[in-house]
Amino acid sequence: MPAYLDNAATTKPCEEAVAAALAAMTDNYGNPSSLHRVGLNAELAVTEARKSIAAALVCLPECITFTSGATESNNTLIIGAAEHYGKRKKKIVVSAIEHPSVEESMKYLEKNGFEVVRIKPQKTGEIDADEFIAAVDYNTVLASCMLVNNETGAIMPVKKIFTQIKRSYPDCITHCDAVQGFLKIPIKTADLNADLITVSGHKVHALKGVGAMYIKKGIRVNPRMLGGGQEKGMRSGTESVPLISAFGAAVRAQLQTIPTAWSNAEELNNRLRKKLAALDYITINSNAEDQCPFILNFSVKGIRSEIMLHFLESKNIYVSSGSACSKGSHSSVLTAMGIPDKVADSAIRVSFSRMSSCGEVEALATALQEGYMSLAKR
Repeated sequence: MPAYLDNAATTKPCEEAVAAALAAMTDNYGNPSSLHRVGLNAELAVTEARKSIAAALVCLPECITFTSGATESNNTLIIGAAEHYGKRKKKIVVSAIEHPSVEESMKYLEKNGFEVVRIKPQKTGEIDADEFIAAVDYNTVLASCMLVNNETGAIMPVKKIFTQIKRSYPDCITHCDAVQGFLKIPIKTADLNADLITVSGHKVHALKGVGAMYIKKGIRVNPRMLGGGQEKGMRSGTESVPLISAFGAAVRAQLQTIPTAWSNAEELNNRLRKKLAALDYITINSNAEDQCPFILNFSVKGIRSEIMLHFLESKNIYVSSGSACSKGSHSSVLTAMGIPDKVADSAIRVSFSRMSSCGEVEALATALQEGYMSLAKR
């Protein structure tokens, strides 16, 4: 059996998601916009999935809009909010360790007259809440900070940051990319003080090609997909009922087991950390005080990530050299943390899921030692 430990890139679809997608393709195949019974059944399936996502985020179902994934959601929310509210206010504050879909949206806005202030992380990978808050002023239209970093697993103090921003500057729009925290950390939109939230299906045992946006009631975002007015005009285009149904089914299957999944990931993470700590050629990069146990980042001295990754692959063990969404590029996250280039170039990201096991951790630890003994001599 393969040891699949690249779950921050994508997860294996759960049985419930596969069954829901199959049912939507074979039985419930109507267009949700059609007025006949077959169309109505499809619409009801989408509605049930919307309720499931809303239950996970503790919000009203009408605040949820389905998209093709996190990239589209982040693009739409960030650019759409900036365009709507940024006629006079032109400043945006964001963490310097965001997902590429957030960072590229920021670069787009910079080219269109916005000032973007990027807050660098501390050496442990966390954003300093006070530094972020201090950068926000009356001219700030948008503040964006991810919940869990996709490369190191560091949990950001989003609640503290957004609560203080809303207290001092209630008109500032707050956005959170919660993709790596969704169904791992309990999320309550009101608690988080986020006006806009991004989540994704394939990170939580659903299928690729579906995500969702939370837009707080009363907040306006300019749509970027124009057409037939589906999703209340926020995201035109015929809804993919199979993908949406699978997303809803996956969420329903996991919502009540968040604490159990966290405990399992914590046990696996601690087990791997102890094994790595005993090896003097390993540097652990995931050292934040608040850490999501589903992700562990470390470097193997003197061996480039790609070389070790392919050695592990030869042993039927699958990990990542960093974010799968920035293939082949240098890790901007580790660089922002002040990690030397040589260490960053040797980084390996291990990411667990609910399906991960102690056996996979043991196999990885053994293979890493074999890999180092073999590759370091070359």
